[in-house]
Amino acid sequence: MASYDVIIIGGGPGGYVCAIRCAQLGLKTACIEGRGALGGTCLNVGCIPSKALLHASHMLHEAEHNFTKMGLKGKSPSVDFKQMQEYKDGVVGQNTAGIEFLFKKNKVDYLRGWGKITAPGQVSVDGEVHTAKNIVIATGSEPSSLPGIEVDEKVVVTSTGALSLPKVPKRMAVIGAGVIGLELGSVYQRLGTEVTVIEFLDHITPGMDSEIAKTLARSLKKQGMKFVLGAAVQKVEATKTKAKLTYEGRKKGNVETLEADVVLVATGRKPFTDGLGFTDIGGQMTERGQIATDANWQTNIPGIYAIGDVITGPMLAHKAEDEGMAVAEVLKGRHGHVNYGIIPGVIYTAPEVASVGKTEDQLKAEGIAYKAGKFPFMGNARAKAMFMGEGFVKMLVDKETDRILGCHIIGPSAGELIHEVCVAMEFGASAQDIALTCHAHPTCSEAVREAALACGDGAIHA
Repeated sequence: MASYDVIIIGGGPGGYVCAIRCAQLGLKTACIEGRGALGGTCLNVGCIPSKALLHASHMLHEAEHNFTKMGLKGKSPSVDFKQMQEYKDGVVGQNTAGIEFLFKKNKVDYLRGWGKITAPGQVSVDGEVHTAKNIVIATGSEPSSLPGIEVDEKVVVTSTGALSLPKVPKRMAVIGAGVIGLELGSVYQRLGTEVTVIEFLDHITPGMDSEIAKTLARSLKKQGMKFVLGAAVQKVEATKTKAKLTYEGRKKGNVETLEADVVLVATGRKPFTDGLGFTDIGGQMTERGQIATDANWQTNIPGIYAIGDVITGPMLAHKAEDEGMAVAEVLKGRHGHVNYGIIPGVIYTAPEVASVGKTEDQLKAEGIAYKAGKFPFMGNARAKAMFMGEGFVKMLVDKETDRILGCHIIGPSAGELIHEVCVAMEFGASAQDIALTCHAHPTCSEAVREAALACGDGAIHA
């Protein structure tokens, strides 16, 4: 039996970051992970492998469509999908090994196995009991499905199976037009798959600024992706090699079928608490199956905390990381803080999409007087030089004070550009603060400045 100041259950982005910060603050720390590799869903079967495939497929798209425009002539590359998978796996391997190195460097004990809370301050790891003054639950989430759909990770797959298909399918049906469905659908569409996305709502990317969502849908359709909106999937019948999907139009009530080689179920994720033992010792859950916590991420059981996908809030790796660092501060007797109003979201399609703060739809619904400043990437020299002039930056500010309330970007490097606005919002900045800040030329970031200028007297290049 080993005794610790803190034991973290789960080695994903929230868990491993929490463990490292706890150790840096002088707490004797252990982190439990049963997957066999650190990094959680994000690093092993989520964010990182999907970005590797997105990058590879984007390079193929550039070679097929834009190289000749720049005088780079020759035969377009063929796809060796096995080697592409090896590249993806190599990226994952390097990163998981990197976290193990960080654990050793910071003297975090890595306990391999599945953790179960057997009593307050007591965790069993595959039968071996360890004690701790505090326990942090960071067990993450798993893909959710729909009634009547059986996932086999071969023909009917979740994001996990979609990342490791043996070959590029001819036809793919994607259930759900959220982030995961659009990103993975984009990968295979660029690799030559006929992709059809079926969404229950009458628009894609629920919760996103509606103008951005419409622009993204238009762009993806232009690239060849097909959409069936306002449709409820009734069932999926799978054989060893194909599947038939039946769906019903919500408004017309018409029943249609669609055949595909692979069906990707991308209908969201749910907290993963199987075998955790938290409820067995009196732990409280919410109605949505999340672990209930207070403002300091503590559960109803003193000394047991929870962070990341397993509690309320957006299921984002960086949100979990922030909570992990904040909880470490709390356990050290300091003040931990997460500003939930300034957590950016990114969709890594092409064009890329990034958002932070309020959407126009939310501001209208809340009756807040605002002003929108927009600037198109067609007015940005760097974007045009890269054949990425599609899209725009939209900044939303308080009509009276000019304080930034939100920003929404669709276009090149959107996921990088959004952080200038995040920092500005953390400082309570106005659009004028960004507008008066010198931006290097030529960069895509100038579009952010131009959108800020558009909130005042007007953009220069539009």
